[in-house]
Amino acid sequence: MNDLTPSRLRALKQDATLRLYDLAQQLGVSEAALVEADLGHGVIRIDPVPGRLIPAIQRLGEVMALTRNRSCVIEKIGTYNEFHDGDHAAMTLDAEIDLRIFPRHWVNAYAVEAEGKDGTRRSIQVFDAAGDAIHKVHLRAESDLSAWAALKAELALPDQEPASEFGTRADSEGAKIAEDRADTLREEWVRMTDTHQFNTLVRRLKMNRLGAYRVAGAPLVRPLAVEAVPALLDAVRDQNQQVMLFVGNMGCIEIHSGPIHEIKPMGPWLNILDQRFNLHLRADHVAEVWLVDKPTKRGPAISVEAFDEAGNLIFQCFGMRPEKGGDAEGWARLVEGLPAAAAVPA
Repeated sequence: MNDLTPSRLRALKQDATLRLYDLAQQLGVSEAALVEADLGHGVIRIDPVPGRLIPAIQRLGEVMALTRNRSCVIEKIGTYNEFHDGDHAAMTLDAEIDLRIFPRHWVNAYAVEAEGKDGTRRSIQVFDAAGDAIHKVHLRAESDLSAWAALKAELALPDQEPASEFGTRADSEGAKIAEDRADTLREEWVRMTDTHQFNTLVRRLKMNRLGAYRVAGAPLVRPLAVEAVPALLDAVRDQNQQVMLFVGNMGCIEIHSGPIHEIKPMGPWLNILDQRFNLHLRADHVAEVWLVDKPTKRGPAISVEAFDEAGNLIFQCFGMRPEKGGDAEGWARLVEGLPAAAAVPA
């Protein structure tokens, strides 16, 4: 839409009652374009490179970390500690803010200040080349404002003009299946000693995660009913299980490790509203659910994994390892009790 100039976008944002993500969908623009409309009006374009950005975020102290995909949002309160940089993958390993970062997708970043009902809201927002959100950091009352001022000064980029356009969003891959390699998949699956070997295996066999699940069969994988998702969350809460919940996108995965306490459904949303951990899941987006068993040196890594109708991964949930306080036997019993799918998805 040619009339969506930065000034027009600013006016639409001011009048909107929608979240930024939903407004962008409605207007047919990227979310980053809505943020860029405020360059020079409380928004500064900053260096997105994690090796520079994450140490500056760590100096802010306590913040809220947010990562989302189309169907799920995870929010954790904590501090960005123990950062490990890398060209292809980086991570923070704090007990509360636990991230896996893939730097090539960290293309556009902004320091954002906006006036709200409760005063000035401050955040760092990172987007990919298409302008889709990768990761956001929201400052809290306890955050260090002198470190915030230093971050803006040190990381501000010379170019502060709005971009003319963003790249094209990549299409969803769907399930990639190589039927002629199914036997090889099963043979090598049972020989794995670490869950991280799985992605390498399926790529080598010209498949992807969902495609491998569809052909592997029992006892490696079992399809569950979509109703297994709310049943899973309720059972984790009721049985006080310690779990690891992974939610992410191509550029960032955020992990919650621990229990679940308060679950509140609201319309199509399933919400976990714990003190320092929130999760918001569009239950109506869940099209496939799989119970997955991968061998490791420490014993089986059993997960429940949900996908949308386009084959995109929404979340993964693992039982916490025993050495971290988990109950492997209790987790195995819990997932075995989840409702099975009527048939394997085609």
